Amino acid sequence: MTRPLSRRLFLSSALAALAAPALAEAPAVSLRPMLRPAGIRAAGSASATEALIAGAKLSGEVGFAVLDAATGRVLEARAAGTRLPPASVTKAVTALYALETLGAGHRFATRLIAAGPVRDGVLDGDLVLAGGGDPTLDTDALADMAAALKRTGLREVRGAFRVWGGALPYLHAIHAQQPVHVGYNPALSGLSLNYNRVHFEWKPSGGKYALTMDARSARYRPEVTVARMRIADRAVPAYTYTDAGTHDAWTVARGALGGGGARWLPVRKPALYAGEVFATFARAQGIVLKPPAEIDGTAPKGATLVTHESAALAEILRDMLRYSTNITAEMVGMAASAKRRGRPVAHAASAREMTDWAKATLGMAAPDLHDHSGLSDRSRLSAEDMARALAATGRREALRPLMREIEMRDAQGRPVRGHKVKVLAKTGTLYFVSTLAGYVTPPGGRELVFAVLSASDNMRSRIDPSRDERPEGARGWNLRAKRLQQALIEQWSASYGG
Repeated sequence: MTRPLSRRLFLSSALAALAAPALAEAPAVSLRPMLRPAGIRAAGSASATEALIAGAKLSGEVGFAVLDAATGRVLEARAAGTRLPPASVTKAVTALYALETLGAGHRFATRLIAAGPVRDGVLDGDLVLAGGGDPTLDTDALADMAAALKRTGLREVRGAFRVWGGALPYLHAIHAQQPVHVGYNPALSGLSLNYNRVHFEWKPSGGKYALTMDARSARYRPEVTVARMRIADRAVPAYTYTDAGTHDAWTVARGALGGGGARWLPVRKPALYAGEVFATFARAQGIVLKPPAEIDGTAPKGATLVTHESAALAEILRDMLRYSTNITAEMVGMAASAKRRGRPVAHAASAREMTDWAKATLGMAAPDLHDHSGLSDRSRLSAEDMARALAATGRREALRPLMREIEMRDAQGRPVRGHKVKVLAKTGTLYFVSTLAGYVTPPGGRELVFAVLSASDNMRSRIDPSRDERPEGARGWNLRAKRLQQALIEQWSASYGG
């Protein structure tokens, strides 16, 4: 059995660009908390809150709910029942879904299976690389599996080399309406590698460009042919993609290359990608395999020669919440649905399964989730549903240790060291959508649970998400939304922090 030896080198590149300047000063008005029935907003806080929201100039809707963690009582709310896109805050729901269904200690297994007898180091049959839905499988792990296969004494495979990704249904892309080349929107499969991204690099060389496509990791950089790049004499678009059957065919505009650089591109043939990389390492161990071929249907049968296990689910979810990796959320969500249904289910059906679970288990009134990552803006949640879902004692104990600490910032956007307000939360960002939900511990020690959802459907309707990587006004809008989030947290801390 092999285990990953290091944190994935490229994991940090999946970190969403969420850090933004925010206010760290105390609120202009010191508010005294008042006892009132659940769901009724503090009378003295309305004007101060509305002033903050008006000052943010978000040209959209802002909904929030803040609860007492100990009692679950609503302390303050605004448009708390309005359903808005949750963006990556969805991942907190997915984490709860996976923890309850699979368990914090669950590990995903990737196997090498001998579909035939092995005698004197010779496999008289096919060798199968079978995925188990591991969203964190990387190049280093495949290298370790090849070395482990060599240690079994295997030296020859007379049959075919096959790859199986049927533990999860295949999906060409998480969200169809995204730019074709963004690495955060790859294909989904039960056999995935390097978060289903390939590393494209270009360097000037003798008046031309040297191009490489590789599956790099902390230790290796094996080049691949399942994803191929060609330079096109044009200015725009920067990238085009074509399914060439045996491989992903990319072109890049010569005018976009400049003096050299690199980026991660999404992989649309993940099982073949993993198979090609494994075959490279097997060859280095003296085991020559035929080109990988995909197999469909149920899990292949045969003797398991090597098993690679992922880290425990709790660790995977901690990284998912920290780096907001979409593919991890989708794969663990679909794995949870597969366990609940007793079979793999399609992506859309899995999202509906999680929605039904959220209603029944989290007590959400009207969730409508179209994925597990929040990449789709068709998903809808209310701030009150989100806050109540996070407030239950058992869920707080499970989720809070996995959440990222959100830095409080000064007026120039600089982190404030030693800030007395501590926030553990999940952020969410789409164009003209900014969300935040989690836990606040003010200086007084009274823990609060909150959710803030902001969105402008009017601004979103003006963009083409498949083309506009940087819609005009989106960056400024999101910066203002994040400033508002911190201002609200500081106001709540002063009002209700004990």
